[in-house]
Formats: sequence, structure tokens, C-alpha cells
Amino acid sequence: MPLIAIYNPVCGDRSAKDLFDTHVVPLLDQHNKSIDTLVATEHVGHAGELLFNFISTVRGEITVILGSGDGTLHDIINYLSSSAITPIPRLNFVLVPCGTANALYVSLFPPAAEQDSIAYKLQSLQSYINSSHMIPLTFAIATLSSPPQEKKCPCVVVSFVVVSTALHASILHDSEALREDMPGIERFKVAAQRNMTTWYNSYVKLLPTPGPGRIQIYDPTTKTFVDHPESDEVDPIVHVDGPFVYFLSTINVDRLESAFRITPLARSIPTAEATCELVFVRPLRDPSISVDSTESRMIFMSKLWAVMSTVYQDGAHIDLRYSSEGKITSSGDGPVVVEYIRCGGWEWSPDDSDDNAHLLCSDGAISRIDKGGRAVCSVAAPHVGAEFTLYA
Repeated sequence: MPLIAIYNPVCGDRSAKDLFDTHVVPLLDQHNKSIDTLVATEHVGHAGELLFNFISTVRGEITVILGSGDGTLHDIINYLSSSAITPIPRLNFVLVPCGTANALYVSLFPPAAEQDSIAYKLQSLQSYINSSHMIPLTFAIATLSSPPQEKKCPCVVVSFVVVSTALHASILHDSEALREDMPGIERFKVAAQRNMTTWYNSYVKLLPTPGPGRIQIYDPTTKTFVDHPESDEVDPIVHVDGPFVYFLSTINVDRLESAFRITPLARSIPTAEATCELVFVRPLRDPSISVDSTESRMIFMSKLWAVMSTVYQDGAHIDLRYSSEGKITSSGDGPVVVEYIRCGGWEWSPDDSDDNAHLLCSDGAISRIDKGGRAVCSVAAPHVGAEFTLYA
């Protein structure tokens, strides 16, 4: 089977070349695995071009050893999805984590406390060498539409980790300017501090999965998902009003960093069918806040920091509730702080007057929704003979 190895020399802490020279290539040689092409990316989007050119020279399914972060795999998927290759041959990816957060890798291989860092990074490679476990990738298709009178073609972005708006999208947008000085995850925390008092005005529809046909919501009392009270067989769509402070969905992963377990039940309570794991926070659910004001935003900011810190506590945020006075607690029967939804997708229609609500993040790539437009995110289930699989 043809084998190409691609690495991004500037992602993360810029250690990809050394990792490949010192560990990846020697390990492949040791097991008589010959690389047909070994190449480093030279600019944004280059990995997609490199793989496209390689595909055109070989036949059959291909193994791709990829040394990068999630962004480079995102570039590959979107480049090939928009290319003239029909059909795309089956691509078996071997992940070597070299990026900043490596959400997909750390979700497939949750880090252990006492583990050699190099051995940890080579687990997908070892799976390939041993010809062991492979899994298909599920995709989220985000379609950004303009208002009808503009007569513009929709923009489509394919994701495999996260699609978000609100705070997370703002963090990713602002953190890019900090990348040069802060190559690690610190830049995300700095960007978060700049956006913690921002609320985002949008109208949302929650879309059902093809299987159950109903939206499900997590119930902290039973510790499981139940049918959403506003979703039934006649009308399964759920309508949700803002404002929001947080709105994020994942596929394939339960965390965005090694300890940031934002959608923990994706791994703890997996589903047979492809679903979108969605979490959002609406500040006006807080019993102590009734209006959107500068004072309300400052008050809620401290609560939001407290909530986000519990994400690092093995995803404890999904069990938080409000007391009748608006205090955040892990007990009682008050309104849940984080609404955790399992669905087939969602529709985000931002308020025209709220510029911040028009940002959309797809695996770290930022798009802007036109005024009067909307974004629709739908899960695309893998099929038999799926084009993209992972050694896990």
C-alpha cells in the first residue's frame, strides 16, 4: 500500500522535523515500512496539495503519516473535499501529534500521568505498525448562507473536531495574533480573558438525528441523556433563544486539550450513530440575572470562569446547577448551567447588530457569517468503505 509521510515543521513548538528524523522514520525502518514520499509543508494549505498530487500518482487506498496539529488535517480534508478527485480513495491516517492542542489525538489516546512523552506520541504509529485498530472519521458539515437577496453561493466547511460560535470562536479568532509570542495553549487563556464579558445574540434551532429522530439533553440527576421536553415525533426541532456566552459542538472527540474535557459523554456514553455533542451556556438562565447590562455581564463573568475551570475536572461542568439565589452548585434541582445536547446538528442565526455573534470556528479556522445570513451544522455519518480512517 502506498505510504506518504507529511509533517508541518512550524506547528506547535516546531518539533515535528526532529520527531520524524529521530523517532518516526527510524521506527518505520526498524519494521521494514518504506515511505514512498516524505515531505514537509511550506505554507498554509500545502498538506492538501501534497496529498492531492500523491493520490494522482498511485492507485488504491493510501496510508498517510501526518505530523501536525488538527489544523493541518482540517486543511487536507477541505482541500480534497473541494478537489476534482472522484471518488476520493480510502485514506488511512496515522497521527503523530505535533500541534498545540491535538484534540483528536488526545481524545483517541487520553494521556496517562506517568507516560514517556515520545512513546505517547507514537501510539497511532504503533497501531499502524501492528496493523491493529482502525476507526472511521465522522464529519460535521457547516454551511454558511447569505440572505437570499444577495444571491451568493453558500460556503461549506468540513470539520472533524469542533464547530463553534460565541466565546470559543472569539478565543480562536483573537489567539491567532498571539501565536508567534505564545506558541502553546497559554494564548487561548489570554484570548479568553479578553472576551469573558461578551454575550452573543443569536437564534438557534437544534436539529434531530436521523436515528432516534428526537433531540436529547443530558440530565444531571440520572447522569444520562433523555429526550428533550420540547422535542417530539411530530416536531422534533427545538428552538432556542439567546443570548449565549458559550456555544460549541464536537464530533469524534470528548476534549479539546488533554485535560479540557468539554463534551465528556462522547467517550463515556458513546452512541452507535453519528451525533453532534453540543454544549451551550445562556446567562439569562441564572435566576439572579434578568437583564443584559454591563453590571450583569461583569457578575456573570466570574461565574463563567468558575464553570470553565470545572471542564478541567474531568468534565464536571455538565453537572452544575443554579441555586434559587443564582449560586453555582453541583447539587440541588435548579436550572442546569451548561445545557448539554446530543443532536444531528444545529442552525445559528446571529443578530444583525451583533458583530461578535457572526464568527464561526471550524477546527480552529475562522469564518464570518454575513449579516442576514446563518450557519447550519450537520453531522455526516461515515459509511462502509469510508474514505477517511484513523489508526487508533
